[in-house]
Amino acid sequence: MNRRSALGRYAVAGVLVAAVAAVTLAVSPEAALSRLRWLATDPLRFGAAIVALAAVRPLLAWPTTLLAVAVGFGYGWAGTPLALALVVGTALPPYALARAGRFRLRDGANAGDAPGIADRFCRAGERFAAESGSVRAVTGTRLLPLPSDAVTVGAAAAGVGVRPFIAGTAFGELPWVLAGVAVGVSLDRLAASGGSLVDPAVVLGMAAVGVLILAGPLYRTFLRTDATTV
Repeated sequence: MNRRSALGRYAVAGVLVAAVAAVTLAVSPEAALSRLRWLATDPLRFGAAIVALAAVRPLLAWPTTLLAVAVGFGYGWAGTPLALALVVGTALPPYALARAGRFRLRDGANAGDAPGIADRFCRAGERFAAESGSVRAVTGTRLLPLPSDAVTVGAAAAGVGVRPFIAGTAFGELPWVLAGVAVGVSLDRLAASGGSLVDPAVVLGMAAVGVLILAGPLYRTFLRTDATTV
């Protein structure tokens, strides 16, 4: 019973970290920051709260960058490996669910069912992943300013294996993690000055790199194929 109550408190603390970080990103209130400071005074308590947040994040569909912001606030730059590990780990449950759904969908198609939109989407994703390489496809897509869970579902639908998915997620999410940790480290100063938390140039730069990584495979997979069939 004590163990259950402790886990419940950690889960509540994790939700609190996410809520406070989200509010702070939006309006930067001093009252919200004071709660984060209270959690951060105990590294073990803060760590348990962050892990709880990572566990429930997919259910709440919150951005993964919130994890990096919270880790940066509590542990500084030294927490970057932890932030990256949590971001990768929190993508695995949606990936597993989407992958299981893909297997059921493809089993139905192999049994003779007429291919639907979802099946055609899976086939297109498989062609793109095969053309670009799974790690490259996941890395480039992660660099784009897209919802993390949407990218995860797309990778699973495209048949990306577990190891390429983990590697591509780590490579693609690393710049976002660094940006989030930087925000967390500077959260007090940014809140006091009212400055911008995320530089739009950083987002545009990462998106540009993602487009460069994906442009060639996208052209060869879709545009060139369509041109040769005309």
